[in-house]
Amino acid sequence: MDAATVDRIRGCAVGAAVGDALGMPLEFGPRRPTSDLVREMQDGPLPAGTFTDDTEMALALADSLLAHVPLDSSDLAERFARWYRAGPRDVGIHTAAVLQRIDRGEPWQTAVTAVQAQHPDSAGNGSVMRCWPVALACLGDPERLLDESRLQSRVTHPHRECLEGAAFANMAIALLITAIPIERAVAGALARVDLPSEAQAAIREAPRRSREELANSGWVRHTLESAVWGLRSTGSFEEAVVQVVNLGRDADTAGAVVGALAGAAYGLLAIPRRWRVTLQGEWPLGSGTRWDADRLVALADRLVRGA
Repeated sequence: MDAATVDRIRGCAVGAAVGDALGMPLEFGPRRPTSDLVREMQDGPLPAGTFTDDTEMALALADSLLAHVPLDSSDLAERFARWYRAGPRDVGIHTAAVLQRIDRGEPWQTAVTAVQAQHPDSAGNGSVMRCWPVALACLGDPERLLDESRLQSRVTHPHRECLEGAAFANMAIALLITAIPIERAVAGALARVDLPSEAQAAIREAPRRSREELANSGWVRHTLESAVWGLRSTGSFEEAVVQVVNLGRDADTAGAVVGALAGAAYGLLAIPRRWRVTLQGEWPLGSGTRWDADRLVALADRLVRGA
């Protein structure tokens, strides 16, 4: 594997966490004017540079992928429940409802079916925000990548748009890592998944949207639309992430998704050093183990090696 490919693999992992952390203080806030965009890590509910549940759940998924090949859905559900039990600062409403049931001892299949039945149209972004470790663990095996992208979603988010949204994001990441140009990678990923036609249209048309048209809500369709808009309407990792997180609302999740995609496109060395050195977090929660960009680089390498 050449150095440029390794750099893009590492860029995906670090980029996802950087986008999450940059968006953290902007979450639930309004769209910021273009004359006053946030470009630096800032304090918010957490100290500047701290990643949130988006990256924490990705790290739980990474741990499960490293422990089991193929991915074991029951192991993943238990790891998610353990994370939930540790008391993360922020958990999505749908994710919390599922994990509460799993934590009480319900099989994940029963728990997720019951929660989805209460809100059958629920298609949140909680599984696409965390899906990138599958792309790295399954590089070179597109069928496994698609299957395990959907499986990790199904544990909490079984709606078709969630399953196919995670598959799309990870296929795009895998194509970008192989140095396929951004426009072709997006088109190639769309061709491999079964997203509803309305969702496909939203992703295809995203580059032609004005920022004022982007809702950037917790709906997986809106998250993918914002991420693809940022990726295709800019020319660098920094601008892609800055533009997306400043859309406000679900800024950290949209930031994590565009960060994973842009990191895969531009590589680790394209991520501003000032952001990489500020990045921080704890994993597992309550362990006291501090994470930074270097730990994420090592994790990316392990996921690709499979050990």
